[in-house]
Amino acid sequence: MINFNDEILNLIKKPAKNYEAYIVGGYLRNYFINNKISCDRDIVIRENAERFAGEIANLLDATFIELDRENKIYRVVLKDKENYFDIAQAVENDILKDALRRDFTINSIFYDLNKEEIFDPLNGISDIKNKILRTSNLNNFIDDPLRFLRLYRFYSKTAFKIDEKLLDFTKQNFYKISSAAPERINYEIMQIFEAEYTPETLEKMYDDGVLEIVFPFVKEIKRIPPNSHHHLDLIHHSIETVRNIRTNKPLLKLSAFYHDIGKPATWTIEPVGRHRFIGHDIKGGELVKQELEKLKFSNKQIAYVSKMVRFHIYPASLINIEKDKTKKAYARFVKKLGSDTPDIIELSRADRLSARGEAVSNEMINMALSHLDNLLNYYNEVKDAVEEPKTFLDGKEIMEILNIKPSKTVGIILDKLKEAQILKEINSKEEAIDFIKNNHKN
Repeated sequence: MINFNDEILNLIKKPAKNYEAYIVGGYLRNYFINNKISCDRDIVIRENAERFAGEIANLLDATFIELDRENKIYRVVLKDKENYFDIAQAVENDILKDALRRDFTINSIFYDLNKEEIFDPLNGISDIKNKILRTSNLNNFIDDPLRFLRLYRFYSKTAFKIDEKLLDFTKQNFYKISSAAPERINYEIMQIFEAEYTPETLEKMYDDGVLEIVFPFVKEIKRIPPNSHHHLDLIHHSIETVRNIRTNKPLLKLSAFYHDIGKPATWTIEPVGRHRFIGHDIKGGELVKQELEKLKFSNKQIAYVSKMVRFHIYPASLINIEKDKTKKAYARFVKKLGSDTPDIIELSRADRLSARGEAVSNEMINMALSHLDNLLNYYNEVKDAVEEPKTFLDGKEIMEILNIKPSKTVGIILDKLKEAQILKEINSKEEAIDFIKNNHKN
């Protein structure tokens, strides 16, 4: 008997007595790996899964969702929208056959809710203890090729060793994931990028020869070798940039991976041997949109990553600004980037730390890091004006005050007003009126 100390799971034990019901999958896997309880609880019922799911939904006043009528898979979502049950009928109404059809042995551990005992026919608990990712049947991956990518997703979560037979089979057949729906591939990518071992997983996928199947741009960037400013070739520099991101925001880590996607298209080598990539930030901002659209990322996600790629060298461009112009340059920077300013600074920092070629001294790196700290401190001082700016004047008022017609000029004035607010040059409607009157001619 295991005490999961799970109040929500305890709620369904009474109705489960009328069924042959088992907890299975990620809930048990996570419990045995790190003793953590998941909000998603997978339940397998030998038969009558739909009826059981309906009873649970009524009991908990939850939402019943039919996920897959053919395979009899249902979801019961609790009122908090965080906790839910996925309830499925066992393959051919047979628990052992169900275990044999699962992807990995670590996901094939069952706990009988009535007998309160473990059923582990494929030695999944032993594989967890030995930290190995293994399958009972390689053909399960052919039946659903997305499982080849799921292998690396679980690697990114656990850093478990991959069984040699499974790894060889994966290398030979990974190309078949192209038959999977882009939305499903998208989900696995996001799981990899929110995991603890993202850079290690990207490195392994590259070494295994499968990374460019998921990310076609890798074919191009891997051609670019180290140079005087980069001690690593471009693919490993990109992975190293992911490693140096200090937050666990998956989209920021994804942006770090893509940040130099524009370099192959802008690559030139000067007669003296210097590698140049002029405009790679702008080009990259365009190219990454195309890549992410194919992978069915949302418009909001695409806009964020494109913005990160487009402006990743912007912070570095402010290092040599003259002191008397620093505040205005900083104000324009935070005005343009808005609430994404800290993420751009973090990406710039990670990029700087990942490029240590022979032409880059420790003094240069330290100066860049100090500059980025100053930039972040400035943002923190003015972020209220950036994220929640007071509107002293709207476009209609500006046109009335200056006696002008609708035009681009109104937008320019609004933009300058925001910059003046960030610089704390105006703090009231009266000061805003004086500001536009005094500066209108300019």
